[in-house]
Amino acid sequence: MIKLNYKNVTEQVIGEQYGLNIEKEFNEYAPKIQSIIMDLNLRKDKPGQWLQWMNLGYNEETVWYVKEYAAMVEGRFDNILVLGIGGSALGGIAVTEALLKPYWNLLSTSDRGNQPRIFFLDNIDPDQINALLNMLDLRRTLVNVITKSGSTAETMSQFMIIKDRMQQLLGDDYRKNIVATTDKQSGILRQIANEEGYKTFVVPDDVGGRFSVFSAVGLVPFALVGIDIDEIVEGVKIMDLALKNTDIWKNIAAQNALIHYLMDTKKGHYLSVMMPYSSRLKYVSDWYVQLWAESLGKEVDKNGNVVNVGPTPIKALGATDQHSQIQLYNEGKHDKIINFIRVEEFDTHLEIPKIFDCTGVNYLGGKSINELINAEADSTAVALADFKRPNLTISLPKVNAYYLSQLFYMLEVQTAIAGELYNINTFNQPGVEQAKNYTYALMGRAGYEESRETLTCKIGR
Repeated sequence: MIKLNYKNVTEQVIGEQYGLNIEKEFNEYAPKIQSIIMDLNLRKDKPGQWLQWMNLGYNEETVWYVKEYAAMVEGRFDNILVLGIGGSALGGIAVTEALLKPYWNLLSTSDRGNQPRIFFLDNIDPDQINALLNMLDLRRTLVNVITKSGSTAETMSQFMIIKDRMQQLLGDDYRKNIVATTDKQSGILRQIANEEGYKTFVVPDDVGGRFSVFSAVGLVPFALVGIDIDEIVEGVKIMDLALKNTDIWKNIAAQNALIHYLMDTKKGHYLSVMMPYSSRLKYVSDWYVQLWAESLGKEVDKNGNVVNVGPTPIKALGATDQHSQIQLYNEGKHDKIINFIRVEEFDTHLEIPKIFDCTGVNYLGGKSINELINAEADSTAVALADFKRPNLTISLPKVNAYYLSQLFYMLEVQTAIAGELYNINTFNQPGVEQAKNYTYALMGRAGYEESRETLTCKIGR
């Protein structure tokens, strides 16, 4: 199991002004945490609660269909191209970057085990899109378009461009190069897929995009590049069983949720930094930023009171950002809590040779890069504590499908518990919809004509 070390948030280590009396707080909040965990598990099967992501580790039917499809198309494509944005892409990027060999797309076919390269288009920068499409042979590319509603402007504009090019290259056979992940019954992409005969997978009801990584949204691209999705769902199930424990002393998601909540509401530490010490885990921080920001940044609580709550997530990478951010974290405002992710055992080992006698570097000779990166992780945590800065460490035994899925699921449950502590709706995102509607108006979508003139004046062009 992955582990959580929170000693550097305690008042025994960083002092009473900035630290927490963990024993007192855990015991005081124990009944509340117990109630929250029980309630989440009772509500997860009820429609409209947006908690179906808690059941994704047990969806054997989806896993079977995904594996069957991956086997069916094996060897037919050189490239997988995923079209999606936000929750439709960030989880996929984070997991593939973590679990595939580093520099995967630059490796030879044999070094990739005859698996395809994988690319994610998660933005609408024309230079990026043109550059990628000019590089890829679309005849040997399988496109996985992901949008539940089918009305996501960014994803559908990408798809329209690529579909047009594929159809010109392949004629009616272009359909074999497309797999759509969308709503089971409704939506524009579902309608198009049914009419044109694409292979499809389902974005489940009551699963928001930022919680969808263990649904077909993530499992399809993972399986297509040879990632063991059985190991992924096994890790989720093991962590789900552990996090059903209603005792806060034995539930790491509840512990971290409460620590973050108290650091924000009692100590004024409302910035949450996610800092893995592993380049393979770099994009876990990107995924965490969306999970935390969209889930917890809310204007009103469940009672309709204006509260404007939500800790702000920040992404960082160790050891890289020791040289760009740690100065601020140590000596700047007391408004941050730092989450380190530490990898106990890396896949490879790299020795530092004894080639210099210079006093300033000869101590490194005979050691390893493995030792150095974890020494820097541990030293940075202690240094922050010396400056009275709260930080905690999540430890993974290894970076593999089993432990990575535990980490993701723990952070999802942690987010759900935190939302209950803030008494907000963790699963809506009204602050995102306004900009979407304005974009529809500016791009001429039917039904948004009245907004267009007003918007044009406000923009000033």
